[in-house]
Amino acid sequence: MKKIINTEKAPAPIGPYNQAVLVGNTLFTSGQIALDPISMELVLDDIETETKQVMENMKAVLEAANMSFENVVKSTIFIMNMSDFARINSVYGIYFNEQTAPARETVQVAGLPKGVNVEISMIAIK
Repeated sequence: MKKIINTEKAPAPIGPYNQAVLVGNTLFTSGQIALDPISMELVLDDIETETKQVMENMKAVLEAANMSFENVVKSTIFIMNMSDFARINSVYGIYFNEQTAPARETVQVAGLPKGVNVEISMIAIK
């Protein structure tokens, strides 16, 4: 049975999807972008600030499912420009313990929703 996870502490979905779906002990999150959950305005000051907003949104979704970044087993990072990778990675890395960090792939894409520079999705297990 699946349980829908939504929280007001992360941006409301802008399409026919939910912030996350819990199936058994496994949480599948939708991709998060740098939308401020209160104003629903994009936070695009610089790539570090944008990435921090994405990770804070993801943190809120994980917490809504009674999980944390320690529960994450897989991350997918979509970026517009691979030259931003090191700066994105430096912010992303703050949220994980290097010894228990999840598996991950980072993919450069031709476009992302609302013209953002980074989108991240995760899979977590209780």
